Amino acid sequence: MLELRHVSFAAAEGDRNKEILEDVSLKVNERFVAITGPNGSGKSTLAKLIAGILTPTSGKIFLDGEDITGLSVTERAKRGISYAFQQPVRFKGLTVKDLISLAAGRDITVGEACNYLSEVGLCARDYIGREVNASLSGGELKRIEIATVLARGTKLSVFDEPEAGIDLWSFQNLITVFEKMHARTKGSILIISHQERILSIADKIVVIANGKVTKEGTRDEVLPNLLAGRICPALQN
Repeated sequence: MLELRHVSFAAAEGDRNKEILEDVSLKVNERFVAITGPNGSGKSTLAKLIAGILTPTSGKIFLDGEDITGLSVTERAKRGISYAFQQPVRFKGLTVKDLISLAAGRDITVGEACNYLSEVGLCARDYIGREVNASLSGGELKRIEIATVLARGTKLSVFDEPEAGIDLWSFQNLITVFEKMHARTKGSILIISHQERILSIADKIVVIANGKVTKEGTRDEVLPNLLAGRICPALQN
């Protein structure tokens, strides 16, 4: 289980610090947890704090009871946290197979790599030997990144707007990937998203606005009011 206790984060802005997140307490133990809110509310910052890319200004982060607040990205990855960027990173000179092998922690076979690529809707023979560079579109990179998270199979997977850039690949396929991922790992999947179709599969929805958790509950408790604009009206724009 992931737990955040009174986590805050401030970033330098000129000669002062700007509060991005303020006193966020949250537990993630469900199958699918969706975090939503208006642009600039601190959602992506929260995801980076969980992954270890950023360090809280104050507060603590625990994974299965262990305080991981001071651990690096690498150390958290070893503990079982995967993170998928909103804008995937490009790696010149590294092939798609190499990247999936690195994610899996071993030199996987071509067949295994092809299986992961097929699961995210890519024709494996067209991608297995390609470099993870500028020749790939944003949507292709996003799918390849999701394939690497599948290959890792960790107990906590964090996705920052996984639907971005996959216009030609249906949401239902994306949801199917998440369901397969959970079936394999029995872990939790934390998804940052604005999309109703993503929110509608969540076991728990957390709404963040102005750096604070403004609502938290089951899908049935939160989603109807969220869609009606009674919670976080800025999402309706």
